[in-house]
Amino acid sequence: MKRTTWLLAAVLIVAGCKTATYTVKDRYMYVQKNGREQKKWQLVWQEEFNGPSLDTAKWTRIQPNKADWGRHMTDKGICYDMSGGLLYLKGMVNPDTSVDKRPFLTGGIWSKGKFAFQYGMVEIRAKLECAQGAWPAMWMLAETDKYGGYPKNGEIDIMEHLNYDSIIYQTIHSYYTLTLKKKDVPPHHGTAPFKRDDFNVFGLKWYPDKIVYVLNGKETFTYPRLKNVDPSQWPFDQPFYLLIDQQLGGSWVGKVDPETLPVNMIVDWVRVYQ
Repeated sequence: MKRTTWLLAAVLIVAGCKTATYTVKDRYMYVQKNGREQKKWQLVWQEEFNGPSLDTAKWTRIQPNKADWGRHMTDKGICYDMSGGLLYLKGMVNPDTSVDKRPFLTGGIWSKGKFAFQYGMVEIRAKLECAQGAWPAMWMLAETDKYGGYPKNGEIDIMEHLNYDSIIYQTIHSYYTLTLKKKDVPPHHGTAPFKRDDFNVFGLKWYPDKIVYVLNGKETFTYPRLKNVDPSQWPFDQPFYLLIDQQLGGSWVGKVDPETLPVNMIVDWVRVYQ
């Protein structure tokens, strides 16, 4: 009986190894195995936000930084709430400027150093509230710094929304697009209409030769890997981590109207497939 049990366990282990869709580097970077591009996606990582507080094994609250998007970020609890299986990332007027002089505060999370992946599909179900100066975003940055400082490792913007727009922006940034100004060969961004007053599923499918944006299950924009161009066109061959944040203000979105605040990005779940 013991021998039979041992053999069954061995078979299950071998079968599990054969069906694995990824290898894990440094215990948190999920790299999709070669040859899976045309096979059925399998769920490899998820966050349902069902707990009483943010899972710090998966996420870190984003601290303020000097980038246009990060000037109002805070890791203070005032801009974060979890209830009913939903995460609320807030953009608000700073209620106390006696210590922190910034007029606004915003909440955001990233998986840097805790979860990253290379190739696969990511989907994020969320509702975007509107306000003048609101700039919610879901995006990805390189975990491993393979090619050097920003923008050489690239940036993948899953979704950005401005003010009261009825569309979202889906964009690729890199040394190729930003420094060499190759924004049209190939086109590096697209837009898509979305359900502004409801939950939507924002996402993309990331392959070794293209990035395909998806909104509510429909493909909307594709950024292909080109041959015979500057190699900086495709830095997307390394693990990337996730950022989800409710930004306020900046040169692109414009000034913030405090009368329209607070504003929330309400996140239901995040799922990654390979």
